[in-house]
Amino acid sequence: MKRKKVSVIGAGNVGATTALYLAEDNLCDVVLVDILEGMPQGKALDIAEAGPIRGYKGSFTGSNDYSAIAGSDLIVVTAGLARKPGMTREDLLNKNAEIVSGVTREIVKHAPGSMILVVSNPLDLMTYLTWKVSGFPSERVFGQAGVLDSIRFRTFIAMELGVSVSDVQGLVLGGHGDSMVPLPRFTTVSGVPVTELIPPDKLAALMQRTRDGGAEIVKLLKTGSAYYAPAASTVQMVDAVLNDHKRVIAASVYVNGPYGLKDMYIGLPVILGARGVEKIVELPLNAEESSGLMKSAGIYKETLAELKVNA
Repeated sequence: MKRKKVSVIGAGNVGATTALYLAEDNLCDVVLVDILEGMPQGKALDIAEAGPIRGYKGSFTGSNDYSAIAGSDLIVVTAGLARKPGMTREDLLNKNAEIVSGVTREIVKHAPGSMILVVSNPLDLMTYLTWKVSGFPSERVFGQAGVLDSIRFRTFIAMELGVSVSDVQGLVLGGHGDSMVPLPRFTTVSGVPVTELIPPDKLAALMQRTRDGGAEIVKLLKTGSAYYAPAASTVQMVDAVLNDHKRVIAASVYVNGPYGLKDMYIGLPVILGARGVEKIVELPLNAEESSGLMKSAGIYKETLAELKVNA
């Protein structure tokens, strides 16, 4: 059976780690593309040479030419500038919009039948931009957001309780940024609601740490941003699509009606499978949760108005 093909645009830390995790999981053939001459070729070769020991198979190639992405089943877009200390996700807007628009046009030219998974920040805005510029159906364009936010929330809960992170399931909605909405009511430890295990004040602190999760790592690293967890989150989504797992996960998706939201990309629970975003799952949010989601959407809409979309 022919192996699936995934191309990763941007061979920096997130892109290269995504390619490595894809290799480790034996999910597909991988193409790394970057504008820096030699970098994607060198990283792809390095990954390939680890194969005899790590036990993975397949083709791993690097290129500075977008024609290499032809025939891809899915494109992962990580291209863009990394967030620096003191820089908000919105500060990245104008700089990364130009980069992502150019990448999207190359995808349309060379891989018009592909799906697009956006990882570039500001995530929700870049995913909306990609959808507009590509002209692809919205179910084929989605962003990696809620998975990363959710695993950060799960990690902090596991640390607090001293339990296996594998037993914690969590859900975070809203924009991928400071206005995200962790949902403790839908977060459990082996089926037990986390609200029964952690006092409200401590749980509120963990929720805030989740909102600040990316900034916390940026502050610690000083010269970069997170890449292991973002790459792992990306690969989980790729796996769901390539293997039609129909995973119920939070992703940045186009919404025009559900949850009372109109014409935007924002983090919501979806069923992700071979057709991309197969369904938005509508949860019965209470007043506080709904208010948080609406506030997040409002902030997003304000920033979206500053985004010049040249489709």
